[in-house]
Amino acid sequence: MNRASSAGLAGGACLVTAALLRHWEPAHPRWRRLNFRERPVTLAAGPALAAGVVAAAACGGPPAVVAASFGATLGLYDDLYGDSHARGLRGHLRALRDGRLTTGLVKLTGLVAGGLAAGISAKRPPAALAVDAALVAGTANLVNLLDLRPGRALKLVAVGAAATSACAPPAGTVGAGLVAAALVTLPADLGERQMIGDCGANAAGALLGWLLVVGLGREGRLAALLAVTALTLASERVSFTAVIERTPALRALDALGRRP
Repeated sequence: MNRASSAGLAGGACLVTAALLRHWEPAHPRWRRLNFRERPVTLAAGPALAAGVVAAAACGGPPAVVAASFGATLGLYDDLYGDSHARGLRGHLRALRDGRLTTGLVKLTGLVAGGLAAGISAKRPPAALAVDAALVAGTANLVNLLDLRPGRALKLVAVGAAATSACAPPAGTVGAGLVAAALVTLPADLGERQMIGDCGANAAGALLGWLLVVGLGREGRLAALLAVTALTLASERVSFTAVIERTPALRALDALGRRP
């Protein structure tokens, strides 16, 4: 399958799922959230994005589908049953020390397992599996951490996936599909009618992590993992939103297309 076909498949899956959800959108309060402006939104964009992400992953074979599916399923679990009392990695570890297993820690462990399963199914060298799993889980978590304003996470995913779309197949083919899924979902997210939640952010982030695994060489994967780890650790002490607001170029990109 070529890049155009992958983009069409992923974008179409997003649109069809979004249309179905408009006719059958769960009324349960767990599907409702207040965004950063305290406006009510639904989580419907998450499953729609996840459908497109999995469709894009299908163009790359079973390992990519494993990574994307783990991200989508675990993210949906955290959306619907998540424990919001613990924040950040330190918060989850502190809760574990106190004898309480949070849904966030379950999700992170599951994302690592998904990365390992994807690597094993792709017959990756044993020495590379730890880096592969950490990169898939870390990227999925980082995209979710950035999903604090409408469109922010999707813009990151679109830019990252666009960079990998220049790679040889399967990374290039899957990357084109992931770009399409992100762009098709972006208007609903920017319009503050819906949000992608953990389901969408973790699905897209996990697949982006897998694209880094298959699209980069050994040194590139290690550099990407160091960058993801550094940003994740920085998020424990520094507000990404505050940094973006203080940086004119980032502030302009972050606000692009968002309601004033």
